[in-house]
Amino acid sequence: MSRLIVSVVVLLVIVLGALFFLAGRATEQPTTRVEKAVELGNLAN
Repeated sequence: MSRLIVSVVVLLVIVLGALFFLAGRATEQPTTRVEKAVELGNLAN
């Protein structure tokens, strides 16, 4: 019984550590400006 509890605790610690590691790696991407040519015919509507 004790071995099962230790295994569950170790697994829980590994999962939580992986979640914090992956959450720390997330970085925001800088926004990029995209300009497109617009035809005048599309603006006449």
